[in-house]
Amino acid sequence: MNAASLLLVEDDPALLELLEYRFTNEGYAVRTTADGDEALILASEETPDLVILDWMIEGTSGIEVCRRLRRDKATAHVPIIMLTAREAEDDRIRGLDTGADDYITKPFSPRELLARVAAVMRRIRPALAGETIEVGDITLDPVAHKVSRRGQTLQLGPTEYRLLKFFMESPGRVFSRSQLLDGVWGTGSDIELRTVDVHIRRLRKALEVRNAKDPVRTVRSAGYAFEAV
Repeated sequence: MNAASLLLVEDDPALLELLEYRFTNEGYAVRTTADGDEALILASEETPDLVILDWMIEGTSGIEVCRRLRRDKATAHVPIIMLTAREAEDDRIRGLDTGADDYITKPFSPRELLARVAAVMRRIRPALAGETIEVGDITLDPVAHKVSRRGQTLQLGPTEYRLLKFFMESPGRVFSRSQLLDGVWGTGSDIELRTVDVHIRRLRKALEVRNAKDPVRTVRSAGYAFEAV
């Protein structure tokens, strides 16, 4: 398997050098920049497998880089982990709403970031095995990593894809937000429960097809369920 490619965007020279060293030692192919505008150019020249993106950088801000990467069809699926000193919950939700898949606040342990990146890479590079899952008019191919509805290919971000797969493996079952966090983000995750609602909204939007009903059912005071419609 080819080395996973990372685009590391960080304007702290010491941290940038440390992270580049650590990820290179782990076998990743790393490209770096401290500038948001250059980050967009690098991503367009060669689509990375994952982007590690600082919020406060030179040029175009990290949050705007994230937004533009999500708007570009070529990079819309690429996982983005944001690094920031912003700890306020509203800032986290803003980052997730913009398209980030994970969020880590400074100061942080490089080992923790390595672990989070490794976890994401395991999800987006599934083993070449698995059967197509069908629930109602939605089909998920875990090998090709594609989702279609009524013959139309859908564009899902990596977190929405994992969430959909988790749902489709247990159609009709009601999951609480805590169960979804454990199943999609992993046990022990410190991500807040409101994060689930953010990604549910994004999943619903991604699944929209003309004249098709919403397969995600909100169960009041309980959570969410995915049903054939």
